[in-house]
Amino acid sequence: MKSSAPLLIALASALLTLHPHSAAAATKPNILIIIADDMGYADVGFHGCRDIPTPNLDSLARDGIRCSSGYVTGPYCSPTRAALLSGRAQTRFGHEFNPSGPNGGLPLTESTLANRLKSAGYHTGLVGKWHLGNSPDHHPLQRGFDEFFGFLGGAHSYTNPNGIQRGTDPIPSLDYSTTAFGREASSFVQRHAANPWFLCLAFNAVHTPLEATPEDLASFATITDPQRRTYAAMLSSMDAAIGRLRATLSSTGQSENTLIAFFSDNGGPVMRGVTVNGSNNSPLRGSKRTTLEGGIRVPFVVTWPGHLKPGVFPHPVVQTDLHATALAAAGISPDPAWKIEGTNLLPHFSGTTATPPHDALFWRFGDQMAILANGFKLVRHDTTADGAETGISPPRLYNLTSDISESKDLAATHPDKLAALQSLWDQWNRSNIAPLWGADHTRPRKPQPNGRRRPANP
Repeated sequence: MKSSAPLLIALASALLTLHPHSAAAATKPNILIIIADDMGYADVGFHGCRDIPTPNLDSLARDGIRCSSGYVTGPYCSPTRAALLSGRAQTRFGHEFNPSGPNGGLPLTESTLANRLKSAGYHTGLVGKWHLGNSPDHHPLQRGFDEFFGFLGGAHSYTNPNGIQRGTDPIPSLDYSTTAFGREASSFVQRHAANPWFLCLAFNAVHTPLEATPEDLASFATITDPQRRTYAAMLSSMDAAIGRLRATLSSTGQSENTLIAFFSDNGGPVMRGVTVNGSNNSPLRGSKRTTLEGGIRVPFVVTWPGHLKPGVFPHPVVQTDLHATALAAAGISPDPAWKIEGTNLLPHFSGTTATPPHDALFWRFGDQMAILANGFKLVRHDTTADGAETGISPPRLYNLTSDISESKDLAATHPDKLAALQSLWDQWNRSNIAPLWGADHTRPRKPQPNGRRRPANP
């Protein structure tokens, strides 16, 4: 019998000609995490938005797993980013609030997802917003990222290049940051298609300042509220940038070997005391800066064509799970010393594991707190969300299974449930530490049964 080796070699050669990066791609998947900034829960088509088309985000959701109970570990920008990159709750290492002071930033004791993937042979990049420290030792290039294009702080003009860096060098000009960040992300995946890569694309859209291009604004002339119109234009620009990035993945033959996750860093800012941007969290109650659902429940999608069957995942997940999931996809076994708290979602998404990823989720944000377990949520929240003067509510109990809007307080009728959840939260809270910065972090501390202090800066 004639040997089939020449035929196999010819077939392999042909496949590599069609997709020259397939050999490298077959070993480890690329990891792409896309973060929106201050986006409203209701402001995507897959959550029912009607006045702002989001065709590319809707396509991402259709192609993958839409997590209908997707959460972040806090209601502020920087702490949730710190938790994503470290893989554990930010309250474990003092990053409870947005950083302040010259040394504020993701503590240097924490290794990052970029560090871990880089050690496993990944090329790593960050495009967009950092917000995890401005000092040289906190710079992204010192925290595991091989490439950086973006800004270091918490907010930035969409058209002024001052403060935006390539590596550590200032850039000379800027058209529109959302467009530029999408373009840089596309360039990154093109340039590194031959080897596995990790890219964190952290848009500053739709955070204030409210700045949109004239072309995008013209597309929403029918929205009469000028704030909502500008917000819609900014969100549409981000959606288009994500669409162009996915098109680049497709044209370079990387789509099926790229795990993509998308979420917002916290809920939309819709109440007094935060810089409102025109977002909508309906049907959720509350806002950025609160532990109500509107502050911590966000659009959340994971897509991996050919690996994850599209559908809706109903159980609560949180952004630290993306850290554990990325490590698992890359074939990395977590070192116990890392103290990873996220859960690898892949077996849950595939159905190999039938149990929910979490028995409970926990939050602490100053004097605010929350715990969600078996559909019941115990929460103490900023009463500004109720239209009251600044203060913290008494413990309130909601059944999110039947009351996603947190409208019916069950604390009086279910005292045993409230006490049990409080006990679970107290046990979790014992492993947290005092915030490293905040309005009164140097003040003598008194025992707080349900939380800690309020944040210094909205």
